[in-house]
Amino acid sequence: MARMMTQPSLEILDSPGPDTQRIAILRETNRVELAYAAIPEPGPEEIRIKIKWVGICGSDVEAFRGTRQPEFISFPTRLGHEVGGTIEKVGSNVLGLQVGDQVSCRYVWGAFAEYIVCSPFNVKVVPSRIPLKEVSLLETLPGIIHAAELSRITSSTTVLITGQGVSGLILTQVVSLFSPKRLVVTDIHQKNLDLARKYGATDTYLLDSPASSSAAAIKVQFPDGCEVVIPCLLEGDGMIDAVDAASFGGRIVMYGCIGICRQPFDFFKVHRKRLEIYSTEPRSDIEMRRYFQEGVQLLLDGLLNTRELVSKTVSLENIQEAFYLRSDQENDTIHVLIDCESPRSRER
Repeated sequence: MARMMTQPSLEILDSPGPDTQRIAILRETNRVELAYAAIPEPGPEEIRIKIKWVGICGSDVEAFRGTRQPEFISFPTRLGHEVGGTIEKVGSNVLGLQVGDQVSCRYVWGAFAEYIVCSPFNVKVVPSRIPLKEVSLLETLPGIIHAAELSRITSSTTVLITGQGVSGLILTQVVSLFSPKRLVVTDIHQKNLDLARKYGATDTYLLDSPASSSAAAIKVQFPDGCEVVIPCLLEGDGMIDAVDAASFGGRIVMYGCIGICRQPFDFFKVHRKRLEIYSTEPRSDIEMRRYFQEGVQLLLDGLLNTRELVSKTVSLENIQEAFYLRSDQENDTIHVLIDCESPRSRER
């Protein structure tokens, strides 16, 4: 069975001390605040990571809004998993990894903090020539590369990606490397569409609102729909739009749309159109490691641009403001990074 995210133990302290760290706690819907916890010690098979940057992922936003409550979330809880940091301490039984290694993380949770402890499986060492700001977004690459492979793209395939947020824009860059006949994207912000065009999209459609239909927007140019549709949105309702936008016998690859679906879903339409639907999380641990390595290599080869996707950096002290910014669909913020480095560390 493939490993999944686990929630770290939650022992909140009343006040800071010499062996404590700052952590962010989601107290309730729309309320995240700073607290204190002990700096964790790694076991013999673990490592401790000093965190610099953590991106606010769509799944964090859903938990913040109260629209996604997986089995591992209860209040209060800790969020954050898109990590860029360095290894600070290595367990006695860990080989290969070294103090000072720069790493991205996957399948960690509770990373809006100064430190986390995890296993070697959860980290991917990244050469120091890649800035830590770019490292945190590597966490998205295993799922994105898997989504592109599941799509079975050829030179005659028309692909539609609905949503050009941070993951959608990375997905557009990866899918373009598969050389589809047409790469169609939709979004509610023109700035995002301009970036998508730069990254390889051949057709872009500006939607009026988050509730607008991509299927309706592309109908004139693509009356039969697209062979591959990859929804890259938060809300589950995007799957309804994806079914409408897919051609007969097409494939829907669910990178996003794992949130709540508030409208009735027409399963008979899926049957009638003979659609295939795939989920994108790698099926095995070894697959995840392979995709992680491929993602790092794409960045090293200069084939991915993550730098342009970071709209703003916010200190851990101001994480509530950062979540409001990231959660607001009306502004054109693409990605927000939280600076988790402690003021004490900055002074050293």
